Amino acid sequence: VQLQACGGGLVQAGGYLRLSCAPSGLTFGRAVMGWFRQAPGKEREFVSAIWWSGGSTYYGDSVKGRFTISRDITDNTVYLQMNTLKPEDTAVYYCAAGFGPGSLVVTTRGYHYWGQGTLVTVSS
Repeated sequence: VQLQACGGGLVQAGGYLRLSCAPSGLTFGRAVMGWFRQAPGKEREFVSAIWWSGGSTYYGDSVKGRFTISRDITDNTVYLQMNTLKPEDTAVYYCAAGFGPGSLVVTTRGYHYWGQGTLVTVSS
């Protein structure tokens, strides 16, 4: 399984970006797709997740109401729409894939596969 997050960049506070991730080699039916981020000197933080089957979603408290995760079944791509970005959203964002269980999808332990990350920088 290969993952690569795309769509990072530099944006001003209040702006928006959309990240995408198109896994290859993954059996999607029972998979959960997640987004995590890691800022310099900090631990990797859960951002959002979505079950491929059914589309149930999860969000970290710091992004609720601003970020939206979605998946496109037709092209097997997961998106993270990030609105009203803040300087504290600056981090490397990672796409991840796994099979849960549900109790672990908000932690790194729920995921087996990780991409290399894409940098999001929000200027004040």
